[in-house]
Amino acid sequence: MQMLCVKVLGPLEVVRDGVAITPSAPKLQRVFSLLAVSANHIVRTEQLIEELWEENPPTSVKTTLQTYVYQLRKLLEMDAAQRQPARRDDGRPVLLTLSGGYMLAVDREALDSSHFERQATQGWTELDDGDPEAAFHTLDAALRLWRGSALADLNPGPVLQAEVLRLDEMRKNALEHRIDAALQLGRHQEVLGELTRLAARQPTHEGFQAKLMLALYRAGRRSEALGVYQRTRAALADELGLDPGAELRRVHRAVLAANGSLDAGPARARRARPEPPRQLPPQPGAGLAGRESELHTVLTALTAPGQRGPSVVTVDGPPGSGKTALCVHAGHEVRETYPDGQFHASLADPAGRPADPGAVLAGFLRAIGVPDHAIGGSTAERSTQFRTWTADRRVLVVLDDVLEDSQLAPLLPTGRGCGVIVASRVQLADPAVTTVVSLSPLGGSDSVRVLTGLVGPERLAKDPEGTRVLAGRCDGLPLALHAAATRLRHRPHWPVRRAVDWAGTGADDPFDLRASVSLTYSVATPEVRWAFRALSLSDAGSLSLADASAVLDLDSCLAETLLDDLVNLHLLEFDHATDHTDEHHYRMLPSFRAIGRQLHLEAELLGADHEDHQPAMATTTGDPYPLCREAGRVAVAPNRG
Repeated sequence: MQMLCVKVLGPLEVVRDGVAITPSAPKLQRVFSLLAVSANHIVRTEQLIEELWEENPPTSVKTTLQTYVYQLRKLLEMDAAQRQPARRDDGRPVLLTLSGGYMLAVDREALDSSHFERQATQGWTELDDGDPEAAFHTLDAALRLWRGSALADLNPGPVLQAEVLRLDEMRKNALEHRIDAALQLGRHQEVLGELTRLAARQPTHEGFQAKLMLALYRAGRRSEALGVYQRTRAALADELGLDPGAELRRVHRAVLAANGSLDAGPARARRARPEPPRQLPPQPGAGLAGRESELHTVLTALTAPGQRGPSVVTVDGPPGSGKTALCVHAGHEVRETYPDGQFHASLADPAGRPADPGAVLAGFLRAIGVPDHAIGGSTAERSTQFRTWTADRRVLVVLDDVLEDSQLAPLLPTGRGCGVIVASRVQLADPAVTTVVSLSPLGGSDSVRVLTGLVGPERLAKDPEGTRVLAGRCDGLPLALHAAATRLRHRPHWPVRRAVDWAGTGADDPFDLRASVSLTYSVATPEVRWAFRALSLSDAGSLSLADASAVLDLDSCLAETLLDDLVNLHLLEFDHATDHTDEHHYRMLPSFRAIGRQLHLEAELLGADHEDHQPAMATTTGDPYPLCREAGRVAVAPNRG
């Protein structure tokens, strides 16, 4: 296997098997550097264009960019297409072309910035845990990785400059924390020279100035400490128009008072490290009848040896199909494989809006003991902290109700021994996904097994035919089966046939599916919501594309776009043609059709069709494809109306 080393904490250096292969052309350096600092994540084409040309790209910008990528692949021998198919996941670095951009797939151990971020986060945690000795050595080792300013020999554009600033800010934070550790250990004489230099270079950096005042005071140089305060106050006023902050003023008052509050004392007692997070919800009481095969697939993916990176398993399916139950059950089954913690979060709020990944990350970081003041301000910073902490650990992340691809990427750990289970209402396309499990409605016998397990065999054995009819009314959806079983348990005097009759009386939501279907429905664009309501008015068991186009009164191209979006949301099922002479068909579950009709009635009463409207009819004269393409763009746009 090739050994690659990429250094960005100073002048750019790329070394493979001990031989320097650093690109020399400035634009190639910038392209590679941006891919490297974003390793294992997609860098969008638009970001690369902005980095290289800002607002003045050449006419043939995409061709030029492709040429740069081709040159990098040749120079660095990172062309996946040159490998045997079975060898593309062999752990060697590769520069991938993906939808919308490019990704440098490389072991994060090859990046000096990854080493630094991991050690810096470890040092911050050790310091907060009351272990300044360990923190000092960890942070000192992290800072020794730096050979100058990040990418010092490059002239970065706006995108890369933001990454350079982020790394430099992390370096300052690590330096401050290392000095804090030294001061807690009573080593003020050792850091006095370094602090004097830092304070002179950054006269408005209040953190360095306060620490210099503290070190001078403890060295018996009280008048010099007061002089630092006066110079800092003048610099803040002259350069920024600001007064000193609260911490600097506190140190100044303590130096004036000389009351011993700033004297070095014994290091704080070391706090016990927090227990590994155990955030999984309780394991579902009922079994997973009918889901044995899918559960086996998930468990195999999460426990397979020799993974190159985290195992990321997505579970999608129709509303009410038991995605969450399967994911939580699988999480409990494999939790011993992930001893460093199990995290859990829902990515949809009660109103069906996507949750902020940054807020979720803040919760994860608090769970591992990161104090609020050390949690990054942006989602990107928090994601970096979480990825760094997980790099050498085995943790499991279970995410429920992921609504968009963009929610997933920031929450992924990086350690090879980590696992992720994702329940999603849509089919996700993130390149990090390693295994996809799509749930379908249960068959009749499995539905009866679920009811039997929940209600008890004795009661259902009295009316086997009524049990089969009731199970059929639930459309094979575990959520509906649980609702039917709950109703029977709460009414022990009811025969099964009474529950069947009740479900057929036209109750608004007999099987408690409305909330789950409505959440999926709310994710759709207005055009797709309109199509769902319109198709629900048809009594046909299944519809061909021509039939659906007629129901929607749309050109087949536009109708197919809307149908595909409904299939992706699992509000329609797609039946493949049995042979080349047959047509594909689309089916809507009867329970979904009933809810769609309720939504249609509500939309008419509320006038919602002014917002969720029928798309413009695609013409059949001339060239219809531009209209179809535009319709496709509208139908899948991230607009929730």
